[in-house]
Amino acid sequence: MSEALTPDLCIIGAGSAGLTLAAAARAAGLSVVLVERAKMGGECLNTGCVPSKALIAAARHAHAIRRAKAFGIDAGDPVVDFARVHAHVHDVIAGIAPHDSADRFRGLGATVIEASARFVDPDTVEAGGRAIRAKRIVIATGSKPVVPDVPGLSAIPILTNESLFDLTALPSHLVVVGGGPVGLEMAQAFRRLGSAVSVISRGRPLRNDDAEAAALVVSRLRGEGVEILAEAKLTAAVPLGAAGARLTVAVGGGERVLEASHVLVAAGRRPALDGLDLAAGNVATTPDGVDVDDAFRSRSNSRVFAIGDVAGSYRFTHWASHQAGLVLRTILTRLPAKPKASEIVWCTYTDPEIAHAGLTEAEARVRHGGAVKVLRFAYAGNDRARADLETDGFVKLVTGSRGRILGADIVGAGAGELIGTVALAISAGLGAGALARTVLPYPTLGEVSKRAAMTTYADALKKPLAGLALRFLRTTL
Repeated sequence: MSEALTPDLCIIGAGSAGLTLAAAARAAGLSVVLVERAKMGGECLNTGCVPSKALIAAARHAHAIRRAKAFGIDAGDPVVDFARVHAHVHDVIAGIAPHDSADRFRGLGATVIEASARFVDPDTVEAGGRAIRAKRIVIATGSKPVVPDVPGLSAIPILTNESLFDLTALPSHLVVVGGGPVGLEMAQAFRRLGSAVSVISRGRPLRNDDAEAAALVVSRLRGEGVEILAEAKLTAAVPLGAAGARLTVAVGGGERVLEASHVLVAAGRRPALDGLDLAAGNVATTPDGVDVDDAFRSRSNSRVFAIGDVAGSYRFTHWASHQAGLVLRTILTRLPAKPKASEIVWCTYTDPEIAHAGLTEAEARVRHGGAVKVLRFAYAGNDRARADLETDGFVKLVTGSRGRILGADIVGAGAGELIGTVALAISAGLGAGALARTVLPYPTLGEVSKRAAMTTYADALKKPLAGLALRFLRTTL
């Protein structure tokens, strides 16, 4: 090896977490070595968030053409050229790639090594023939798809998110193994683009989302022709043609046989820690990733941190970026910066979307007991939703003492955009009254959250003392 590098920070992995940390650390004046063995931008840019949302956007336009008749416009059935859809997806990736590129980060002053990394000892990482002895080492290597242990499945050329977006021809029958967000997002997108689609879900589809909201989404997908087998288990697979398979599914006390042209496995992810030789670095792990404390520091090697999908927490791009900021604060101040439960937010990009922020109703009741109330408002009561024919959906605001907003679930058109206002209210410790008093433009979907918040006044007016006060005020008009 040549002379060792001795930066302030060595970051292993140039996905969302690693890139956010590298850019922020350079802005703070720290010297940085950034190591990436595959593609800069990681899973989110290349095989995850970006291509999936580009595909969903194409599918949304196809669906809009089919719906045009409801608005008095006869457009006929859309003609889908899937090769051009594929080109659109990869054009979007290419447009974003320069922001995540090695050249950009070298321009920021980081040393970028495009090679695999491994621990040599608890203080040293080797990559590309260089020894790196950094003051702090951050593991941000992301995650990989899990393939279930099903007889015959290994003999089939399955798709995962790592290969799905390489397709240039539309599957005739796509079977999706997994009823989580990725599985249902892709199921709906491919159905809208013209594929027959079946989903095999081990448990309740979208089990981490509000049950009522998830049921609305599942109903919509079924209405669009997606077959969803809930509480089902894939038990066997037999190759069928070049890419297809005959799948046996246990469901409802019996068996179903599905003949798929393509099989997409979206059954979860595991931390990508292969090849790092963590034992040499005295970095302990759990089944969820690196064993870290609440501030993302390794419990076994205090020089090492882990963020993103390898940190055993929520596996979202924005959460990984948030962790990067917290770790940088910890490194700079020596004071452990920890995430708050109220800061969590996510969105499932089906149509309708489901968005969540803060505590769930169940979590809030455990922490706050009888003070918890749920405020609701339906999209059907919103004028913009009626104009857009987007009346399926609702807002649930979970409030605590003095009406403070503790959490929220939104299902409906634009839920991912609407949740931002509520997330801000939760972060700032605001009550439902503050949201209710906010002046919003009319007509907008944003009023759905405001109207939910306004129901807190209706509840207050039902109290005997409030009623007595109102009666008195009326007599003094």
